[in-house]
Amino acid sequence: MSKLYIVPTPIGNLKDITFRAVEVLKDVDLILAEDTRTSGKLLKHFEISTHMQSHHMHNEHKTVENIIQKLKSGTTVALISDAGTPAISDPGFLLSRACIENGIEVDCLPGATAFVPALVNSGLPNDKFIFEGFTGKDAKHVYCF
Repeated sequence: MSKLYIVPTPIGNLKDITFRAVEVLKDVDLILAEDTRTSGKLLKHFEISTHMQSHHMHNEHKTVENIIQKLKSGTTVALISDAGTPAISDPGFLLSRACIENGIEVDCLPGATAFVPALVNSGLPNDKFIFEGFTGKDAKHVYCF
């Protein structure tokens, strides 16, 4: 049975990847990567030779249908982003939603996220919080946030 795995990748330190993430990336038939150059370094480091295909914000609207067909034909697929959990301010939402709509299982692995450590390190109360996305890269966007 085919399945889409959402696989978090390390944020800055390759040792932060989980054993299960490495195992899944070695076992799937196809890895969808936000940037194949960045992800290639991660895969090389962990000796993962699984075929990789580009899947990013500029092409995901065009590639989702083809990926769904691959999944329906029995291909197992892992989705990774450059750092952190795919679909959290990264490509992945469209594919995840399409899988759910087509009855394809989606398995999101636990792992690296940027906002949880930021929240914990902030010292702010964290029993309730709202994630509104990441701030922009320049001062104007941070101020508007």
